[in-house]
Amino acid sequence: MFSGSIPALVTPFRDGTIDEGAFRRLVEWQVAEGSSALVPCGTTGEAPTITSEEQHRLFEVCVDAAGGKVPVIAGCGSNDTQTALWHMQVAKDLGCQAALMVAPYYNRPSQEGLLAHFSYLAEQVDLPMVLYNVPGRTVTDIKPETTIELARRFPGRIVGIKDASGDMTRLTAHRIGAGTQFIQLCGNDDMALHYNAGGGVGCISVTANVAPRLCADFQAATLSGDMAKAHELNERLFPLHQALFTDASPAPVKYALSRVLGWIGEDVRLPLVKASAESRKAVDSALEWAGLV
Repeated sequence: MFSGSIPALVTPFRDGTIDEGAFRRLVEWQVAEGSSALVPCGTTGEAPTITSEEQHRLFEVCVDAAGGKVPVIAGCGSNDTQTALWHMQVAKDLGCQAALMVAPYYNRPSQEGLLAHFSYLAEQVDLPMVLYNVPGRTVTDIKPETTIELARRFPGRIVGIKDASGDMTRLTAHRIGAGTQFIQLCGNDDMALHYNAGGGVGCISVTANVAPRLCADFQAATLSGDMAKAHELNERLFPLHQALFTDASPAPVKYALSRVLGWIGEDVRLPLVKASAESRKAVDSALEWAGLV
């Protein structure tokens, strides 16, 4: 259903508002460069600081600009179950193919609470869900046993996970418990090579915003077993994977895009600020290493 290089799209801003024209161009460029699916309104899309109305408009523009060529996995997660439900209903109505559902943050539900939250959503909306586990941001960890139970309860409805836990052992645990059809997508670009070797089938990527063709070719190499090419591309991209997190994301990736494309600016919404001079220097070096500038 979903595999390969899947960019977690930035949300371009201009003068404090969403630059819809730039976002549309970004989607069209990503499709042309080989990205296999698109994620609007995830962490990299600054979901915490966009309004619900803006979020739903981004869903709509993404679906329209993608033109049915690749699926759209809409960032619908919330720490309020009813808000998450609303986002999912809108995403389905607008033609998104799935929802990316982050673990509820700040209120720190138990594993039983996570089961109840995701089960309720799966029962209410007929839209495939990709769980998003990023405990470094949410302080809530979707444990393997919880993931497996959700996949068992809702086959075809809870279809996979974006795992940014950094725990590679979960790949095997999920494969044993949820089956090999359960989609496992890496949430950390710098771990994607090893993740796919362990049973993953792709990456929801920050770096793919800037280097979609290289990331798509890298994913194709890993999934076809061409490990010589995979290592070559991984080493070309690796400094960029690291540079894009030398300051609060997505400030460094927006700076990188401003250099690579020119028509996406660096603006982020408070409390985020533009990338520091030190971060820019690291990004510049990594872009040169990758041959992108």
